[in-house]
Amino acid sequence: MKIRYNAPVTLTLTFVSAIVLGLSITLAPSLTGLWFSTPSPFNPKAFGDYIKLVSYIFGHASVQHFMGNFTMILLLGPILEMAYGSGFVLISVFITSLATGLLNVFLFPGTVLLGASGIVFMMIILASITNFNKGEIPLTFILVMVVYLGGQVWDALVKQDNISQFAHIAGGLAGSFLGFFRGRSKI
Repeated sequence: MKIRYNAPVTLTLTFVSAIVLGLSITLAPSLTGLWFSTPSPFNPKAFGDYIKLVSYIFGHASVQHFMGNFTMILLLGPILEMAYGSGFVLISVFITSLATGLLNVFLFPGTVLLGASGIVFMMIILASITNFNKGEIPLTFILVMVVYLGGQVWDALVKQDNISQFAHIAGGLAGSFLGFFRGRSKI
């Protein structure tokens, strides 16, 4: 038996995030703040701020934050890579992170965003529509939208915590757009 790198996008995202977290906890405590969180405020003259609009998904506040995100990513990512292809999943991760980063900078200029929570919600939505056919909306998609995104909207209105419901909602909306844009999966 040999070990296979079966989901390259999922595994690379996981390993890079784990390395960033490990370095942030041990050798480079300022690494996450410097390169792996959204810029606050955004400086259009700083090249690094443009990179941070996407790189923030690799930074996590704690081991628990990392584990919460990557439990779901490691569960859903390989299924999505098999269903849609690694290229589509990579493009979806990039589009979701960039769109969420830009929206965060423009709508919440004083708020720092980090972590892959938006990617998790994008994957949840994409997984719910893997059996999408033209002219049909899967009931699972509707229920996931109601349960997950409805829950995030509710939490945004009721709770006062450090979790960015905005990133979750943006990731879910990006996942639904990308899933319906892509249409039928490879399976």
